[in-house]
Amino acid sequence: MADASLLSMTGIEKRFAGIPALSGASLDIAPGEIHALIGQNGAGKSTMIKVLTGYHRRDAGEVLFAGQPFEVASPNQAQASGISTIYQEINLVPLRSVTENICLGREARRFGLLDWNAMHGEAERLLTTFGIAIDVRRPLLDFNTATQQMVAIARAIGFSARLVIMDEPTSSLDEGEVAMLFKVIRQLKADGVSVVFVSHKLDELYRVCDRVTIMRDGKTVLTADMATIGKLELVSSMLGRDVSQAQGHATAFTKGRREKGETVFSARNLAARQAVQDVSFDVRRGEIVGFAGLLGAGRTETARLIFGVDRSRAGSMQVETRPHDPQRPRDAIAAGMGFVTEDRKLEGIVPELSVAENMTLALLPRISRNGVVSQTRQRELVEGFIRQLAIKCSGPNQKIRELSGGNQQKVLLARWLATDPKFLILDEPTRGIDVGAKGEIQALIRALADQGLAVLMISSELEEVVEGADRVFVLREGRTVAELEGDAISEDRVLGAMADGHSSQTEQVRT
Repeated sequence: MADASLLSMTGIEKRFAGIPALSGASLDIAPGEIHALIGQNGAGKSTMIKVLTGYHRRDAGEVLFAGQPFEVASPNQAQASGISTIYQEINLVPLRSVTENICLGREARRFGLLDWNAMHGEAERLLTTFGIAIDVRRPLLDFNTATQQMVAIARAIGFSARLVIMDEPTSSLDEGEVAMLFKVIRQLKADGVSVVFVSHKLDELYRVCDRVTIMRDGKTVLTADMATIGKLELVSSMLGRDVSQAQGHATAFTKGRREKGETVFSARNLAARQAVQDVSFDVRRGEIVGFAGLLGAGRTETARLIFGVDRSRAGSMQVETRPHDPQRPRDAIAAGMGFVTEDRKLEGIVPELSVAENMTLALLPRISRNGVVSQTRQRELVEGFIRQLAIKCSGPNQKIRELSGGNQQKVLLARWLATDPKFLILDEPTRGIDVGAKGEIQALIRALADQGLAVLMISSELEEVVEGADRVFVLREGRTVAELEGDAISEDRVLGAMADGHSSQTEQVRT
């Protein structure tokens, strides 16, 4: 297909601080094609797009656009050359009119003055192409998200784009708005414009895309026609799993038959915005419950609802026998919860504070009197957890930024263990740490559960969930679609639910 390609990216390499983000990656787009680009977090999708549009300079590889060598220094230059990108967060000016947003950077002029009649007419013509009839003189913020999305597309087409990149365009749209967007995308295809469609929603890929490219760990691992590849193969390729092979048992978790404790936390029919639609699950004392799901399944968003970071719009939660409706995280902490967040550096550690200060952040009210922290109580507590968790540091006063990723994660675990929680939420607890530290963290999680702690573990590593959890709830597009327990937990069952789960009712497989 190389001779007929509109875009051909081959052998693309990109490193950041010596760490490869792209390794020999490739992407081929035909004229008038709707092409899906998918992969988990860190797969390299965004970096590939940024290399193409001039946000990053590639270290190696070749890019051809319309058969000619292509290299631009900025997204604006890429747009002027026929490649427009529409980001998930709509990058327009809400206080300006629809016309101003569509014509920004290519304003029509007459006798040196702005020709508003010409620009209004141009905006109306572009939107009419997509079946949108609105007052283009009104501010953009007067319109809903779907209409704003159409304005962004109209702006892209106004630059005579031959390739439009859409990054998660349906993430904030309802079903009717999605149908409208797909109609527009098909119209672009009919007009000969190519579309790169970045999405984590598998059903949507089959509705609108011609081909798919799957990336994993900075590499292109598969390109195929959508009509010839099944959902299970898509998911397996994204995760790097082969369901025909035996499980690797490469974690430090150990599982056995355990008595089921009482329910510590339960959620029923939770919903919030688009990310969480209908999530139900429960966690018992002494149990590790795993959340499995692809990017965008709603796992982290559900954890944030539980901990009061975000508010739910429907459903109910309960801690033991008491209703749970946290207005803010301190309410969740008071209810006996801890939350080790997904992004350790952004939302977890305070890099310029010491190990002791980071460890006792959630405990300050308990070790303070009249606003003054008891240094004795703080030192005793911190030194105890340093020994208990084998945290490698020079001492409590060492800055946490100087510790390895694994030891930083142990400090965060200690922060919440110091509050004596009933229920601990761990979002990607072993991401970004070395193999040795990973095994230590996994063994520690199992030991905590064995001591009676209720644990919710969210992990993108399928093996970690399958081998570490006593029960697994599979989430798909914001809904609980399967519950697996004990010996029934297997990679093929989890993959199957992730690929094609039934959202209408929860599949329960128990032993």
